Amino acid sequence: MSLVGKTAVITGSNSGIGLGVARELARAGANVVLNSFTDNQEDHDLAQEIAREFNVDARYIQADMSKADECRALIEKAGACDILVNNAGIQHVSPIDEFPVEKWDAIIAINMNSAFHTTAAALPMMRKAGWGRVVNVASAHGLTASPFKSAYVAAKHGVVGMTKVVALETAKEPITANAICPGYVKTPLVEKQIPDTAKKYDMTEEEVIEKVILERQPSKEFATVEQIGGTAVFLCSDAASQITGTTISVDGGWTAL
Repeated sequence: MSLVGKTAVITGSNSGIGLGVARELARAGANVVLNSFTDNQEDHDLAQEIAREFNVDARYIQADMSKADECRALIEKAGACDILVNNAGIQHVSPIDEFPVEKWDAIIAINMNSAFHTTAAALPMMRKAGWGRVVNVASAHGLTASPFKSAYVAAKHGVVGMTKVVALETAKEPITANAICPGYVKTPLVEKQIPDTAKKYDMTEEEVIEKVILERQPSKEFATVEQIGGTAVFLCSDAASQITGTTISVDGGWTAL
């Protein structure tokens, strides 16, 4: 599954799933462009660490995924985009009648609209190069729903729908578009929530993981960022050249329920 010579742009990739995907693509030989809304020295150092570890070109480009012009500028600044991984996302939990309008707008902008803008900018580059892969990191919530997550569920369902449209529009070209739908993934953000949740429910951390966080994940195990990254590498490989317009669930059986 060599991706040597390919350039991958991964949005929201200075931590968590995005960083895990970037590392696995680099491991397969792809040059990578990391992204987030910050512009710290640590962000650029992270890219250099990946470059040294995997002997690829790696850069960090700051862009705010809530802003259409910056989404498109990210792709332009990258200069090439053979692989586009739309991963940037935020979350807010609230009943619909109490859901802050500004939170709704931000979640829709970052989780869904950004994927439209980056894809629109990347497709001409892929067509010029004669090859392309669009990998959208959706969610189990792109296929099912949970209460109090209206914006997130709406955005992720939208991403899955848009993935199908991109696949149909590129079906006769050497370009594919697919969505990965993770369940709960063990990221630094999730790990930080475990002790506080344990205190809130007066449970052990092990009980919180099994009975609260992974309540709907039948395997009772987190997916890992490396597994999500490996799935992305597979979707970019020749073995997946006829896989397009679909979703791959990495959710420990969540959507089988």
